[in-house]
Amino acid sequence: MTRSTTFRRRALIVTAAAALALTACSAPVEPEQPPAVTVTPTAEETRTAAPEPVVPEVPITWPLTGVEVDEVKERPSLAVKVENTSAARPQAGLDKADVVWETVVEFSVPRFIAVFHSKSPDKIGPIRSVRPMDAAIIAPHGGILAASGGQGGIRTMIREAGSQILTNDAGHGGFYRASNRAAPHNVYSSAKDLWSQAKKDRVSPPAAQFAFAVDAATATAAASGEKAKSISLRMGQGRPAWSWDGDSDTWLRSEGSADAVTDEGDRLSAVNVVVLEVKAYDSGFNAQGGAMVPNLRLEGEEGKALVLQGGKSIEATWTKGKVDEPITLVDADGEPVLLAPGNTWVEMMPTNEGSYELE
Repeated sequence: MTRSTTFRRRALIVTAAAALALTACSAPVEPEQPPAVTVTPTAEETRTAAPEPVVPEVPITWPLTGVEVDEVKERPSLAVKVENTSAARPQAGLDKADVVWETVVEFSVPRFIAVFHSKSPDKIGPIRSVRPMDAAIIAPHGGILAASGGQGGIRTMIREAGSQILTNDAGHGGFYRASNRAAPHNVYSSAKDLWSQAKKDRVSPPAAQFAFAVDAATATAAASGEKAKSISLRMGQGRPAWSWDGDSDTWLRSEGSADAVTDEGDRLSAVNVVVLEVKAYDSGFNAQGGAMVPNLRLEGEEGKALVLQGGKSIEATWTKGKVDEPITLVDADGEPVLLAPGNTWVEMMPTNEGSYELE
């Protein structure tokens, strides 16, 4: 072997060794893994359910008065025709009525429809006969109407409008004649005796006839009305009047210049007094001597109203749709007029023979 060949072999060996060294230096280095760390919670993690929404309780109230009560009795409304002439006064039971409607019948004589539900008076009267306007007034209650009698056509109107009718003349029970009064001003009954004759489809409480505030202070007239001390009305031959009494927070009733009282001497009063201006027309029925019996235009009608409550008054508009729909009251802005919880007297003042003076 020559010297030059030996030199070349040594050079190749050196070169190969160097390549191996470079390859070893360029190999990837595995990174060191950090030690495992265990985290121990300082407090047990808990999950809290979302709170239930708070729903305000709606109080239970008597439907015709808005007065709060623990339980509403399962019985229908009871409307009773009560006379309002000098021979009939003082009457019995009017102070226990939830609502009293005063209308003008033939000969321009005023007459009441007293509606009971929350209270059950033992004596109601003197009870007189039905009139055409009764059908539309009491139909929204879906209850009973009690009267001494009435013409067959008028009784049919009342039944077809949706009310059960009981009359003394037809021999229904519960009526009696008082010995201390002359006929026809001596027919009486009790709420219990009349309710006992309700048909099976007359067991449910009536629907509310007016909108009520939660209390007297938030009623519409009290909140936004003008001060009023008294109101005097002309209702045909009738001259009812109401004056505000701050001690009892009620309107006190008078008949002309005389205090209106019950047969037990208690003053008649109302938490709310509502005056409705209504149009009368010839019903086609006749009374004694051929006298015209009026009816009132209520269905599909509207008119002016005045609401008195809390020593104040507010003008309103009344409207009524179908015969079985209640009369509604709205203010000048079209908002519902809210009455104060308590009893209500409604003066259905005919425009042709009615007026009022407010002080």
